[in-house]
Amino acid sequence: MKTWLLTVAVAATFGAQADEGMWQPYQLPAMADELKAKGLEIDVESISKLTEFPMNAVISLGGCTASFVSPKGLVVTNHHCAYGSIQYNSTPEKNLLKDGFLAKSYGEELEATPGSRIYVTEAVTDVTDKVKKGLENKLGNAYYQGIEQREKSLVADCEAEDGYRCQVYSFHGGLEYYLVKQLEIRDVRLVYNPAASVGKYGGDIDNWMWPRHTGDFSFYRGYVSKDGKPADFSKDNVPYEPKSFLKVSAKGVSDGDFVMVAGYPGRTNRYRTANEVENQFEWAYPEGKMLRERFIEIIKETALEGSDERIKYESLIAGLANYAKNFTSMIEFYGKSPMLDDRKGRESELASWINKDSKRKAKYGKTLAELDKLIAEGQENQARDIILGYIRYTTMVPTARKLYRLANEKQLDDMAREPGYQQRDMIRFKSSMERIDRRYAASVDKAMLFDMLKRYAVLPSSERIAALDKVFGIGKKLDEKKLSKTLDKMYAKTTLGDMDTRLAWLDKSVADFNASNDPFIQFAVAMYDTDMKTEKKDKELAGKLMKVRPQYMDAIIAYNTELGKPVYADANSSLRVTVGHVKGYSPQDGLKAVPFTRLEGILAKDTGANPFGAPSKQLELIKQKQYGDFYMKSIDSVPVNFLSTLDTTGGNSGSPTLNGRAELVGLLFDGVYESIIGDWGYDPETNRSIQVDSRYMLWVMKYLDNADNLLAEMEIVY
Repeated sequence: MKTWLLTVAVAATFGAQADEGMWQPYQLPAMADELKAKGLEIDVESISKLTEFPMNAVISLGGCTASFVSPKGLVVTNHHCAYGSIQYNSTPEKNLLKDGFLAKSYGEELEATPGSRIYVTEAVTDVTDKVKKGLENKLGNAYYQGIEQREKSLVADCEAEDGYRCQVYSFHGGLEYYLVKQLEIRDVRLVYNPAASVGKYGGDIDNWMWPRHTGDFSFYRGYVSKDGKPADFSKDNVPYEPKSFLKVSAKGVSDGDFVMVAGYPGRTNRYRTANEVENQFEWAYPEGKMLRERFIEIIKETALEGSDERIKYESLIAGLANYAKNFTSMIEFYGKSPMLDDRKGRESELASWINKDSKRKAKYGKTLAELDKLIAEGQENQARDIILGYIRYTTMVPTARKLYRLANEKQLDDMAREPGYQQRDMIRFKSSMERIDRRYAASVDKAMLFDMLKRYAVLPSSERIAALDKVFGIGKKLDEKKLSKTLDKMYAKTTLGDMDTRLAWLDKSVADFNASNDPFIQFAVAMYDTDMKTEKKDKELAGKLMKVRPQYMDAIIAYNTELGKPVYADANSSLRVTVGHVKGYSPQDGLKAVPFTRLEGILAKDTGANPFGAPSKQLELIKQKQYGDFYMKSIDSVPVNFLSTLDTTGGNSGSPTLNGRAELVGLLFDGVYESIIGDWGYDPETNRSIQVDSRYMLWVMKYLDNADNLLAEMEIVY
């Protein structure tokens, strides 16, 4: 599918479905008239050019979005996006998670979690022909490897200029490929976070819910060397000076106002088949929900609240709880929705459309059947695969495996290595080994692994892995006492819990690993051949899907274009723009949710205990009606959070919500419970994103935390 055809499709369909879609910036000029009519005041060309304001002020943190809000590299994002760095710098004696943190000067700012990055997107280039041309006759693993080599070559050329991180992204299932070039700022520091009683107000209870009163914001700063180049952490580094930054609005927005978000949404599944939908909702989500909730139980049972061990796992608990609730909503709404029947109907209509034309039938006639066959093949061992996959949440097993894989990969030329193990990945790899110290406790790790192995041990014999059984001493029947003793010995003997030891393994040879007496190293060595065999099989399947999925998407795009429906790629963590309006919704019959919450809602919710125990100073300020410059007449208070129709998903957390002049009016941090299903489809009646209002953010900074130095640094529009 050529880019020009997608642009035509956008121009033809955008007017009818304006709030649906996560648009690639290059598509936006085709929407110019509609965007202007809806409230965009700046030139639409500027939001299609990544080197111009406001797009060059929007940045990625590698999992969350953020934005520059000062000429000195000050970055605003969500509190939950900075959570790992806040946790990393917290101890029982100085708990920044609980009490908050504010640096009054550059020298007081704290080094973020090792491996923290700020990515500034500078270029996006269509490389579809460079990736695919000449590989048409390759199949399976050969096709997969061919695509991978092309991508690595493009990345290597892109990263020849020091200080950049590049990646090739696949769009529409492999129909298109784009090379993204990002400046990689490696010195990231924590500047300010409100106390958890503000930044995480409502906790897991309020997660995905409305009304909401969460001050989900925090600040980082990016630093570079004195010559302005990305550099590792150093006291000699200076604040990064971005090409542009966002002004922060103290006026905010009102009901019905135009808003837009630029950010890095993670993954959506708007074009998945009926078979994929059925398996995901009826098996994968229920299993994933159960395992995540069990992990939370294990952590809480093993690590006492307030202990150093619990602090180390607070970030993981938050992430597990977030998606457990996400999966719960997915399952609930699927059960009462016609989603599966709709997908089956859509596929039937697509098949009928294909069969009505001989040329379409020749091109797409076998596509649906071939895709369904490959999808079924990928689900064959899913009961085992999900258990082995969740073991990644433990530490010792994946750490040993990664280290041994690195030793093997280092025997190859750099371009022949597996992505993630090339020289370009070594700084990141080392950082991942360093930050384990603040995220690992042997007692918790052992308890989590024990639970997963018990689940694995009762699988049918056909699903078992001989090498894994041998290492852990798992026989035909599970002997829990024996398994527990085996793990006790392994954790007592391993030295991988020590950072210096882990880092030393980065330079060890395969022979060193083979000679090691460390039980987890021995496990990695024992599993290696099996792991490589499994990986080869997975790549063979992936290569086949990389041929068939683009055909499927090509058919869907052509069909949707003919019907006048929106054509946009599923989210894939690349930069997207979505537009919408401030708007409430009706979650169920008889209920109407207004789009703003107020300071007084915090008073009403207050219980004096976590997660509804607001700071006493904040409660007093609210009682005194200390609104200052942030008063909103229509609600007779300061707005805390607001709703919008923006089409967003995970990864958009921390995205700047902008008004028509591209001023920051909020930070996107969540969605309502009814919109969780939005990863699979957009419903204009119930899809609502939740933003922390810029006025509340400024109010907390000025009156509660006295962050006057940061307020003076930002350009605030009154």
